[in-house]
Amino acid sequence: MFRSLLVHSLLCLIAFSALAAESSTTPVLNQNDRYKNLELFQKVLQFVEKNYVDPTQNDALVHGAIKGMLETLDPHSNFLSSEVYRDMKIDTSGKFGGVGIEVGIKEDILTVIVPMEDSPAWKAGVQPGDKIVKINGESTRGYSLSEAIAKMRGKNGSTVNLTLYRKGWAKFKTLALKRQEIKIRSVRSEMIENGFGYVRLASFNENAARDVKNAIDKLESKEKLKGLVFDLRMNPGGLLDQAVDVSSLFIDEGVVVSTVGRDPSQKEVRYAKKGNARKDLPLVILVNSSTASAAEIVSAALQDHHRAMILGDTTFGKGSVQTIIDLGNEMGLKLTIARYFTPNGVSIQERGVVPDVVLDEYDPKLLAQAKIKRDSPRERDLKGHLVNPVKSQSRDEFSMQEFKDKTKLASKDKHESGSSDDEDLGDMMPIKFDPSEDYQTQQALKYLKSFEVFKKLKNE
Repeated sequence: MFRSLLVHSLLCLIAFSALAAESSTTPVLNQNDRYKNLELFQKVLQFVEKNYVDPTQNDALVHGAIKGMLETLDPHSNFLSSEVYRDMKIDTSGKFGGVGIEVGIKEDILTVIVPMEDSPAWKAGVQPGDKIVKINGESTRGYSLSEAIAKMRGKNGSTVNLTLYRKGWAKFKTLALKRQEIKIRSVRSEMIENGFGYVRLASFNENAARDVKNAIDKLESKEKLKGLVFDLRMNPGGLLDQAVDVSSLFIDEGVVVSTVGRDPSQKEVRYAKKGNARKDLPLVILVNSSTASAAEIVSAALQDHHRAMILGDTTFGKGSVQTIIDLGNEMGLKLTIARYFTPNGVSIQERGVVPDVVLDEYDPKLLAQAKIKRDSPRERDLKGHLVNPVKSQSRDEFSMQEFKDKTKLASKDKHESGSSDDEDLGDMMPIKFDPSEDYQTQQALKYLKSFEVFKKLKNE
């Protein structure tokens, strides 16, 4: 009975896909071919159940088939087991259990996209681009993203061992990270100098816009702001609605973002909201290679509206929209349903937002002394990523050339065996964003001050 229900669920999922396909302009499979494929699946399932060397569980086989189907799509479409689905439901509420790492698959290796600020991984010195070669001593080769997430999460207070490789290391390093409830402190703010404020947004959770507005109001309660540095570095994104609301803190009219699904005629346009915009406040936005998704929407919108100077590195390049479908029995489907476009009609998928001022994250004097340079992955590095619909080259594609160096492990055997010797394996200090010491923040401050100078010259 349970088996028939699972197969029925799979057939319903495929039927749902068929209906979606038939509503588009894309050619669809002949119905006879579709039924032949379903018959093939049923034959393989029955053969495995009857003849595999060890007993099998039907639900595990069907779930594996669904996972495999979704792995032929893009890296952001996943089958969500009951454990992962429960965790995902609370991710955007601002707190959840785990070690605080966003991951992706780069060159078939589980790779850190970004450690979440103040999480156990962040405090241990995990950086974007680090390869997670083992979890609790088990090789991660062949892991899906949902499997990796499930293995890294667990009971609060329990320990998970991550074996890492970083470009420039001679050997692996194993970290014992204690799982905890991840409470994302979404916004930090302070006055850098008289009249110049700093606001850092770590993620676009359900309170992002409210918290940013409150932070600006708090700064202005001390003195009138002459300019603001808005830090979106290492912000992995979050809720699309919050991206619109955060943009509306600085613009009060015009397009913020457009989303286009399979049918180009079904275009959804999101506009800035009136009532909260600080249109008079000079603004510099800091971005880097780990600025993604909703953070890219805000950066691109304010850049296209000539409302802010974008400073830093080319962003991650995640220009797609996902939806969560409840499959019942506490399982879900995360599916990419659209691409989003900037107000100027540009897709940043693969290519990212190119800063107005490209600036290295370190002072050039210190950069020459650095032993290890961060090897941050981008959307275009992830297995199965969506291609950008615009084929022609542009200045942002050329700016990505420096990031095309592919990290390779010394050998397959080294990957499988690993080592956790005590030799010096590089800098494991946590990443810090201290406005008083941060090179990019200080450069942004100089641009804001120069704006004040030129405004005075214009008025004289």
